[in-house]
Amino acid sequence: MENLNLNRHISGQFNTELESVRNQVMQMGGLIEQQLIDALTAMADNDLELAREVIVKDNEVNQFETRVDQECSRIIAKRQPAASDLRLILTIMKTVTELERVGDSVAAIAKMAIENHGKKVPSLIGLENMGQIVIKMLHNSLDSFTRLDLNTAIAVHNEDKKVNRQYESILRELMTFMMEDPRSVPFVLNVLASARAIERIGDRCQNICEQVVYLVKGIDVRHATEEEINSLIE
Repeated sequence: MENLNLNRHISGQFNTELESVRNQVMQMGGLIEQQLIDALTAMADNDLELAREVIVKDNEVNQFETRVDQECSRIIAKRQPAASDLRLILTIMKTVTELERVGDSVAAIAKMAIENHGKKVPSLIGLENMGQIVIKMLHNSLDSFTRLDLNTAIAVHNEDKKVNRQYESILRELMTFMMEDPRSVPFVLNVLASARAIERIGDRCQNICEQVVYLVKGIDVRHATEEEINSLIE
């Protein structure tokens, strides 16, 4: 693995700037991870107030993205980084974009929880299971970014298959529910939107892990096969 140690620059200020943006990404990731847990809890427990809190805090996620992007752009213009430093900054910019989109999906889950508040909706164990999988995926993808852990990134990338299978199972269950009770269609569609939002979070976690692979190996695996990606495991 190429040495990506941040403490090697002649300019101590450059080290400080790089470490600052990395720390902001980790803070942003921690916020979104808690937001996801809260949104899924609000949905499962029919907790209106918690869902509202999630939506309000989404603005903090957007502010993180703006600050990190601005700082990265400033570093590129001022320092003109090359090699692994440039990869790091590009990875950070793409990662915060993915995290902001995770935040959007989390807010969508919270909005569906509010719309379905007090209404009879299907109880889906599969939806809760899928939510737990993506919570773990998000946590581990952030961990792989923090520690530059290639193997963890690839393991998370492979986990998305479970999410997709769970999503397909939920779709079949929801279709059956609607056919048995046509009056439930509006509510079931909201549940379906939540399931889709959770599934999209899994995709975003995959994208973050692909950026970690790029950062560590310098290889773009966005369109690589699963076998090609797994061959990089160390």
